[in-house]
Amino acid sequence: MTKTAPVVISLGGSIVCPSTGEISWQFLKKFKELIERRASKGQRFIIVVGGGAVARQYQQAADRVSKLVPEDIDWLGIHATRLNAHLLRTIFRATAHPKLNTDPTDCPPIKEPLLVAAGWKPGWSTDYVAVCLAKSYGAETVINLSNIDIVYDADPRKDSQAKPLPVVSWSQFRKIVGNKWSPGGNFPFDPVASRLAQQHKLTVYVAKGTDLHNFARILDSQPFRGTVIKS
Repeated sequence: MTKTAPVVISLGGSIVCPSTGEISWQFLKKFKELIERRASKGQRFIIVVGGGAVARQYQQAADRVSKLVPEDIDWLGIHATRLNAHLLRTIFRATAHPKLNTDPTDCPPIKEPLLVAAGWKPGWSTDYVAVCLAKSYGAETVINLSNIDIVYDADPRKDSQAKPLPVVSWSQFRKIVGNKWSPGGNFPFDPVASRLAQQHKLTVYVAKGTDLHNFARILDSQPFRGTVIKS
């Protein structure tokens, strides 16, 4: 990957906050060291972070009290992403742009090596935000780090014959995930974001977020465990 364009990372909230009341500070410490080491050598990053267990906790609590509409479910998730994003901006204080990006249509020039971004508005996932920011800042790739280590041609939890796909085209991938995104949906990459990524001929890497050695291999354009989705 080139050092001129930023590396856009869609960081799953389940990596930052894997369970209710727990923040994976050990992971964040190692992740910070890796990003800052790369940034010191001229690499630039945009990190868009999801809501994780924080979002699910608030959504489930509200649902036990009142009947929720999709917009409210979305807003609870969005604010959870912003809390997680502020956590990242805090730990990257010496490296990151001081203001969180919460609107991917507002993309001023950034002089710092790192920009942290969060959820935007109802109807759009953080994967979608990552694709929008990649387009705005001239990146050709998005690295999706989550609890999914590789894409399968079917849900391996339901189909024992599901096959892993190290490389898959956007057309084939979109047949697997469909065209509709919903709050809390469990997709390797958001279907709506996938449509936009295909339109702009972006390449998306899907890999397990906690394996930072594997993540570094993606940054170095070396063989890695995961999936490449491309045109």
